[in-house]
Amino acid sequence: MPKVLQLDPRDNVLIALEDLRAGESVALGGKTWRLNTAVSRKHKFVTEARRPGDPVVMYGVIVGRAREPIPAGTALTVANLQHDTGTFTATRHPQPWTPPDVSAWSGKHFLGYHRADGQVGTRNYWLVVPLVFCENRNVATLRQAFEEELGYAAPSKYRRQVAHLARGYREGRADSLQSDDNSARPEDGQRRLFEHVDGLRFLMHEGGCGGTREDAANLCAVIAGYLHHPNVAGATVLSLGCQNAQSGILMDELHKRNPHFSKPVVLLDQQTVGTESALMDRAIRETFTGLVEADRCRRAPAALSSLTIGLKCGGSDGFSGISANPAIGYTSDLLVTLGGKTVLAEFPELCGVEQSLVDRCVTQDAADKFVALMRDYAARARAVRSGLEMNPSPGNIQDGLITDAMKSAGAARKSGTSPVTDVLDYPEYAVTPGLNLLCTPGNDVECVTGQVAAGASIVLFTTGLGTPTGNPIAPVVKISTNTALARRMPDIIDIDTGSVVAGETSIEQMGERILSRVIEIASGTVLTRGEQLGQYDFIPWKRGVSL
Repeated sequence: MPKVLQLDPRDNVLIALEDLRAGESVALGGKTWRLNTAVSRKHKFVTEARRPGDPVVMYGVIVGRAREPIPAGTALTVANLQHDTGTFTATRHPQPWTPPDVSAWSGKHFLGYHRADGQVGTRNYWLVVPLVFCENRNVATLRQAFEEELGYAAPSKYRRQVAHLARGYREGRADSLQSDDNSARPEDGQRRLFEHVDGLRFLMHEGGCGGTREDAANLCAVIAGYLHHPNVAGATVLSLGCQNAQSGILMDELHKRNPHFSKPVVLLDQQTVGTESALMDRAIRETFTGLVEADRCRRAPAALSSLTIGLKCGGSDGFSGISANPAIGYTSDLLVTLGGKTVLAEFPELCGVEQSLVDRCVTQDAADKFVALMRDYAARARAVRSGLEMNPSPGNIQDGLITDAMKSAGAARKSGTSPVTDVLDYPEYAVTPGLNLLCTPGNDVECVTGQVAAGASIVLFTTGLGTPTGNPIAPVVKISTNTALARRMPDIIDIDTGSVVAGETSIEQMGERILSRVIEIASGTVLTRGEQLGQYDFIPWKRGVSL
């Protein structure tokens, strides 16, 4: 295995695949460099001297400019490199695209839930959601009642641990704080009453009133996306009555997505119903009736073209753009060729690669919309005394992603190479087969929440540092960029792409492995680590205040 890697022949940086010492010589492609500084694994060094203002190129694009003289063989740091990108316009320069060979996948299918509108779900959930934060307590009460009595609440090992400690303390046993509870344990939950309902999902949020009217409208649109989502059989929606996020806005957004929307929706307004007990009585009775109906659904074969896959990265490291991101990019290319939809989001992490995405847009309207959204996002960030250059987190920087442009160049590889068929503003719903661009923040939960609101029935989530992000209604598949992470945090990682970095597996082979696992997860034969842990995160985006 070589010690360094060059990603593009135009690059003037190399990536360290292992820790390199100052004074050490490294070779690649018949050339040799002597290192002036130590270069940590995943970090980069310049292959030619850079003067102040000179561009630093990686992935074939500008990822920054030198702040100070950087001799050849010197590691890049926040001290000697500043964020910068190349210019872009809405003028397209289309290039021919050669789709991958999908003959091996043409006869494959997954087992999904077929909905009346033609969508196919990978799960079968009943949703309980408030229109305003005032109803969060009532949603929590419903959750406790339904999950415990219907067999969806798994026994908590942490609750058993606390009970053991409390029991020992009451009994005056000094050793109880050190010992584990190996006594009789409860059964792993009662059998589910509704065998064909994968669960009830209870969403809570801090929106719906106060804030701006845009916030309220977007919240209603996000909830409408979740109700319209193929993984949802029906829903109970609790409203207070006087909030900005009115039920009429919700219904308008639902009918934008489907003028013939026919799923059962229990919509209850507390100020109209009256007492809390009356509200809860109706919510329980009507939700239970809805569950009876939802339990009649059965999985049936569906074409892979029925899948919509979200493409996301979080807790990225210096290997993200080398292994996991291009691997799911190839998975995206396979699915697009098969007629499915993929959704790339995180617009702050497309800074610096705008022109390449503009060139891939199949229509001028899509290119114009993408450019307008990117410029508007940058302007909103500046308006709150921020900027896209502030996107990399301390963890990103520590693991080799020095500038936003460097991070973006690797993040964009999640899109593969296929044409961009549509561009969506948050929180629009994806309806066009092919690669869709969706305007969201880079924030893990806000982004995934938006991708699922756009119809993603599974999300492929790459990580180099480890993040537990999940979603209430769509499986989130965690894909590690390096094997060390997969070994250190096996409880959250579903797929390890570290063998790509080691040179043992090609990007194409890994992309195919990922698609095979997607089919298993979509069919319900495999649960993701996030599902096993009950990691169900939901944060609607408040426009303009998040990177």
